[in-house]
Amino acid sequence: MSEQTTVRHFLRDDDLSPAEQAEVLDLAAALKRDRFAARPLEGPRSVAVIFDKPSTRTRVSFSVGVAELGGYPLVIDSAGSQLGRGEPVADTARVLDRQVAAIVWRTFAQSDLEAVAAASRVPVVNALTDEFHPCQLLADLLTVRERHGRLAGVTLAYLGDGANNMAHSYLLAGATAGMHVRIACPEGFDPDQAVLARAHEIAAQTGGSVAHVRDAAHAAEGADVLATDTWVSMGQEGEAGSRAGVFEPFAVTEQLMRISAAGSIVLHCLPAYRGKEIEAAVIDGPRSAVWDEAENRLHAQKALLTWLLERA
Repeated sequence: MSEQTTVRHFLRDDDLSPAEQAEVLDLAAALKRDRFAARPLEGPRSVAVIFDKPSTRTRVSFSVGVAELGGYPLVIDSAGSQLGRGEPVADTARVLDRQVAAIVWRTFAQSDLEAVAAASRVPVVNALTDEFHPCQLLADLLTVRERHGRLAGVTLAYLGDGANNMAHSYLLAGATAGMHVRIACPEGFDPDQAVLARAHEIAAQTGGSVAHVRDAAHAAEGADVLATDTWVSMGQEGEAGSRAGVFEPFAVTEQLMRISAAGSIVLHCLPAYRGKEIEAAVIDGPRSAVWDEAENRLHAQKALLTWLLERA
């Protein structure tokens, strides 16, 4: 069979146009109201859910989501497969796509994910790479829309490591939604320039905007959403000591909440470290939307899989 494919994948946030992103979020909201309204995997058809990195929310939400769509989640850890022994990722894709309806992969390099997608005739979904975390952003956007009633024109300030996958995905997904995205980060931890340029390009089309600043208070002032992430991502554990001092001025605190907009909310993709990137009184306070955000991984990913399978 030909290796050529026109199947839709979801490898980074800008793989969805603004209209497509809205369509997926509408479907996610519908599936949250009625969890079993869509059954595209009825059979059951299987979805390979592969983990090169540890996971709680991704593992649970995809496993439960595939089951609720009528399918079977085939959960694979790299250590228990030939991926862990260095099998070329394209070879793995060629084996899997003859047996499963979709491939979900949480891994390190975006280039490896792209190699899998290039060889796969079934949809491939980015469940996190070092560069992007687009499924998390679908859940975040759904949460913001639930709380604020809209996305376009909403100001979101992300505080912390501007070079990590969450910052990159906030830039692309937020711009696609027509939001005003502010990234506040210390020098040396800046977003990838190509991603920043792409976000500016998208924002110019959607009416959103993108700002990259050094001052946390500047970013937080008047913002409708404050978002953050752990200062030490997986694979950076050896830098924990040095990062703590650098990122401390970017912690989400009660003081920053007071200068954000009335009715602002707080997002954190978890796991959270109270007293570091976010104060306990903030993440556990009345303006925290973190637990809705975690739940919405399920609904957003079910919508995404349903949407992709309709186009497979």
